[in-house]
Amino acid sequence: MSELKVLHAAAEVFPLVKTGGLADVVGALPQALRAQGADVRLVLPGLPAIVDAVLHQKTVCTLGPLFGAGRITLRLGQLPYSHVPAYVIDAPYLYRRGGSPYQSSTGVEWADNLQRFALLGWVAAHLAAGELDPTWVPDVLHAHDWHAAMACAYTAAHPPTTAATVFTVHNLAYQGLFPPGDFPLLGLPSRFMSAQALEFHGQLSFMKAGLKFARRVTTVSPTYAVEMATHEFGCGLEGVIRSRGSDVSGILNGVDGAVWNPATDAGIIARYTAECAEPDRIAKARCKSALQAELGLCDDPRAPLFSVVSRLTPQKGLDLVLAALPGLLQGGGQLALQGAGEPGLEAAFSAVAAAHPGRVAVRIGYDEAFAHRLMAGADAILVPSRFEPCGLTQLYGLRYGTVPVVRRVGGLADTVVDASDHALSQGSSRATGFVFDHATAAALSLAIERVISAYAEPGLWCDLMRNGMTRDFSWTGAARQYLGLYRGALEST
Repeated sequence: MSELKVLHAAAEVFPLVKTGGLADVVGALPQALRAQGADVRLVLPGLPAIVDAVLHQKTVCTLGPLFGAGRITLRLGQLPYSHVPAYVIDAPYLYRRGGSPYQSSTGVEWADNLQRFALLGWVAAHLAAGELDPTWVPDVLHAHDWHAAMACAYTAAHPPTTAATVFTVHNLAYQGLFPPGDFPLLGLPSRFMSAQALEFHGQLSFMKAGLKFARRVTTVSPTYAVEMATHEFGCGLEGVIRSRGSDVSGILNGVDGAVWNPATDAGIIARYTAECAEPDRIAKARCKSALQAELGLCDDPRAPLFSVVSRLTPQKGLDLVLAALPGLLQGGGQLALQGAGEPGLEAAFSAVAAAHPGRVAVRIGYDEAFAHRLMAGADAILVPSRFEPCGLTQLYGLRYGTVPVVRRVGGLADTVVDASDHALSQGSSRATGFVFDHATAAALSLAIERVISAYAEPGLWCDLMRNGMTRDFSWTGAARQYLGLYRGALEST
């Protein structure tokens, strides 16, 4: 087969715009696909951070009025750092504003999100049809999460488009739901406003557009692909997912080794490798001491330092961390948290930090550079999610010798091998962390007790660190799987 042309459509891309793991995937996967010979481009909304950063932009065409915007300019440039080609949809009326990609600075959803992300899907579909840039027409259109899902519906509404559509669910809980009265704003035939298309319990669902109309549906771990088809994890869309049968699969996310690598990370005080030799252990200890000093924690190398890097939401099980915290502290541990989210959880963690100075430190917000220091300096990372499509923080933890403590769901189950008696008896190369089953404070507390016990055995702890650091979670394997999926989708035309 000749060089495969792939267009990725997404609302975020690291390092320009990031609210979660989606941005990391969109930043890394195209590079990995290009390394294996694919011709890859992105199409992105013209958010200020994107418009201002994409290099060498040249106008491809002008559009409008569309979706409430009077003037839209489609430009082609290159992403900084990776130089992956990227189309930028410069529609100032829709995208040139502060806040996050989805909400105002006060946390209120943008009232025109339907138009903002319908435009992203519409442009992606028309690029796939060869209408906007006839010099480059993709074989595959890969849409990411609900923000880009309408690309699949617009492509389905235009049968002459030959590009195969692939839709990746990064988190089924966020679905892009809108009032049914807004359907005329989409410019689709009326048949698309039905239970067999976009209608979902009396609303419009962008997520459902991707699930129904993409030729192939993927998600970000094999276990989550199975879980999505169940009542517990399907968020009401489990029937739609089951109806797609073998068209649904899971491909585990990777880690960008150029960004997350303790051997080359310029942002940490001392670099170290997966060998876990004495110089590496000394370097890791220096990172811990520096983190404790930065956060005002007691400089105690014997205290196991637990970390959290997360959105503060019930999905992430952070209420379980609050409930298990007394046992963690009683066992001699410390906690360092970085995150933002629900005001109640922010206030609760800030309160426990104030109540336990030197033992608990909390930073509300997200700082990428600090996340690296936190990952390098901590001994363990807590990821007690109620559900987790893939999870990236546990992968970063493994990469940095920061032992994960996770619930057995989604990608957490696919990536962390429990340090059970059986795993340890099978040899020193298997166990990489601590896994628990039930979303309860008691189950998390028992896992934390196991961590504290293992930390007291330096030989065992070093084995866990080494095991995790030597696991291969690079994007190379995932890219190879995506290329196979793309070819299968094309062959099923």
